[in-house]
Amino acid sequence: METPPTRLQQLLAFYHDDPNDAFTIYALATEYRSSDPAKAWEFYHKLLTEHPEYVGTYYHAGKLLEQLGQPAEAEQVYRTGLTVARRAGQLHAASEIQGVLNSLLGLDYEDD
Repeated sequence: METPPTRLQQLLAFYHDDPNDAFTIYALATEYRSSDPAKAWEFYHKLLTEHPEYVGTYYHAGKLLEQLGQPAEAEQVYRTGLTVARRAGQLHAASEIQGVLNSLLGLDYEDD
């Protein structure tokens, strides 16, 4: 009896069939995030350069850059993401991106 393909194998097959599908690229980046951050970054970078209007990328790509010790690059991704999300009318996404940007910049204090 044959074992069913893993989620990663399925995503790679989808990617092979259509390497320009933004959702598949995003799903691959997400899948690789914990096991292979460098590979995840390749897919996030592809989204940022080839699908810059894909709003969901910015939060997660920035968080990965922070994890990789690249805060300046993360800040730039967040700032761009804010612009893209606002232009797309995705105010919830913009709010989330603003929150992580504030945290990165040390502006996430709470009132006493």
